[in-house]
Amino acid sequence: MQSDAIKTGPDRAPARAMLRATGLDDAAIAKPLVAVIHNWSDVSPCNINHRELAAEVRAGIEAAGGTPIEFNTIAVTDGIAMGTPGMRASLASREVIADSIELAVRGHCLDGLVVLCGCDKTIPAAAMALARLDLPGLMLYGGSILPGCHKDQATTIQDVFEAVGAHAAGKIDDEELAAIEKTACPGAGACGGQFTANTMALASTFLGLAPMGLNDIPAPDPAKKPAARWCGERAVQMVKEGINARQFITAESVRNAAVAVTATAGSTNAILHLLAIAREAGVEFDIDQFDSISRDTPVITDLKPGGRFMAPDMYLAGGSRLLGERLRAAGKIVDQPTVSGNPLFSEIDRAEETPKQKVIYSCEAPVKARGGFGICYGNIAPEGCVVKLAGHDALRFEGRARVFNGEEACFAAVQRREIVAGDVVVIRGEGPVGGPGMREMLAVTAALVGQGLGGDIALITDGRFSGATYGFMVGHICPEAALGGPIGRLRDGDRIVIDVEARTLSTDADLASRPNEWSPPSPPPRSGALAKFAAAVSSASTGASTAFPAPRF
Repeated sequence: MQSDAIKTGPDRAPARAMLRATGLDDAAIAKPLVAVIHNWSDVSPCNINHRELAAEVRAGIEAAGGTPIEFNTIAVTDGIAMGTPGMRASLASREVIADSIELAVRGHCLDGLVVLCGCDKTIPAAAMALARLDLPGLMLYGGSILPGCHKDQATTIQDVFEAVGAHAAGKIDDEELAAIEKTACPGAGACGGQFTANTMALASTFLGLAPMGLNDIPAPDPAKKPAARWCGERAVQMVKEGINARQFITAESVRNAAVAVTATAGSTNAILHLLAIAREAGVEFDIDQFDSISRDTPVITDLKPGGRFMAPDMYLAGGSRLLGERLRAAGKIVDQPTVSGNPLFSEIDRAEETPKQKVIYSCEAPVKARGGFGICYGNIAPEGCVVKLAGHDALRFEGRARVFNGEEACFAAVQRREIVAGDVVVIRGEGPVGGPGMREMLAVTAALVGQGLGGDIALITDGRFSGATYGFMVGHICPEAALGGPIGRLRDGDRIVIDVEARTLSTDADLASRPNEWSPPSPPPRSGALAKFAAAVSSASTGASTAFPAPRF
């Protein structure tokens, strides 16, 4: 066992003395030491059930003959940080969480791990750490929040952001806004639509790193606790069998995950995260594959933000197994090993469809014939960008630029109702380096939707979008303005054409002859975590990761 390095032989007496002080005896020390890592925090509902689930994981590890060693990591909750300077910490937190998991496990020479995750960045961070460590281990999503309810309509945090725009437009009053705010989030769990958390929970299932079906279970569901206990038992079995995480992360499994994300019109953040996970595992997978996958994969679920239903509805309809069955029948995914010990297709064989469900369709009769992403290039984005297609069928947009240096300036203009139909809103200086941190633009996009402009404008940015964003949105523009990218040379009134079929984002303005007109609204940090992130981060087109490419051993 790897843990023999800290517990075996006379030289390790000091380490054993420290372990004894925590309550471990000879028998416990001799067993496999399995990390239980979670993101418990009481700042938001996303991770607030992790202590309870960790207790179940611990019990499962002990029942299977292992000894649990528990750690906690940070979490930055996007729903709270959104639209504020705090949002700069979100993507950087993914790197810090992955680093902290790695360091805690390596530092104590542990034999395996179970990672509980919840809000947006904790899920890819868990997968990145598993890939990096390449030890026996798996991950479990704490689960989706249940829908809120306002005026007999199911609601999510998306509705609150959109209500802010409706309030600014005079469509609702203070009392209505407060009523939506107070009912949208009824308890534990991550945001309920097919936003980033549920998108990445699904992706980790199809990667094979999370047991099929267990991520589907909503946070308040009584079935979540036995699922956590099972994960603890399985982790010990994996240690005994020598089954390591990189056995599951292959080019084929990453593609399976991308197909599942596309078929559910999931968050564009999945592109960043899957690229980063592949990089950690030493798997070749580039951004252009998302375009070909999206062209070949229809949207077969009717989920928010563009659709009607939420993750708990998908669970009740048949969940990830039923989705997998539909994708397998159409030849969109391939069989791969999974952490359950069963191949992916064997897990899918257990799919049960709820009669008359309206959430999961077939590839022959889809919600939309084309998937939810496009990857474009052009004289505004010579190194690529990501188009989000959820919630509309348009594949082309042409309009005049309204240029803003930073999200705050744009949001203020939106609230003053200065954006009009036909505008292409440009938000620059929000990339991984320029932000720093690559903030999400949900406050802006939701406010525009709330004002009734969602189908009449486009938005392009070197930042990124929340999974709750929908409309004609283009993010991840590379190179970013802070690195001299052409987006920094755009001016108000420039004609911009977004053509998803042609894979172009371009302008007829002579950008090459102009200086970069972007400058940071405030001085960039010179020290601390964000400065380190900006100094080390890769391009968004390679996952905006701080990891070095990992060799496959």
